[in-house]
Amino acid sequence: MAEAITIARPYAEAVFKLARAKGALSSWLEMLELLTAVASEKQIKALIGNPQVPSGKLREIILAVCGGRLSREGKHLVDLLIENDRLGVLPQLKELYGQLKAQHESVLQAKITSAFPLDEDQLNKLVSVLEKKFQRKVNAQVGVNAELIGGVRIEIGDQIIDSSVYGRLEAMAAALKS
Repeated sequence: MAEAITIARPYAEAVFKLARAKGALSSWLEMLELLTAVASEKQIKALIGNPQVPSGKLREIILAVCGGRLSREGKHLVDLLIENDRLGVLPQLKELYGQLKAQHESVLQAKITSAFPLDEDQLNKLVSVLEKKFQRKVNAQVGVNAELIGGVRIEIGDQIIDSSVYGRLEAMAAALKS
């Protein structure tokens, strides 16, 4: 996976520079999400890398599935990725682009996993605490995992804040073993 991210990084940086120059950060994110979804489809995946499918035909199929939702530059990106046999790195390209966009907008992406569903008030309070701690706006993606038993686990970039019961039990078990 690290290799795919390494390959995707220059593409993401180039797309980000283009999008920033054109003032189209959000529309590029939408296009990358669309292209990632299309390239992840089972039927399209079977065509990518298939030597019996000419690159022109693959381009035609992808653009047809995308409809008119790609800009001229978005179509050029498809051409470039097909030409360089890099359609497989679209998920990483989208992820890296999203990180660059969030960094540019001073927004942190937080993945919050809770043992139980959080109501809107609880989520707003948690996001507010995170915004004060990191002194940046926080965009939260929320999930539920009953295995946590109680509490929450928060991932922001490479930082993990684990205040779940499961996390505390794991820490205690590790301490007892050492």
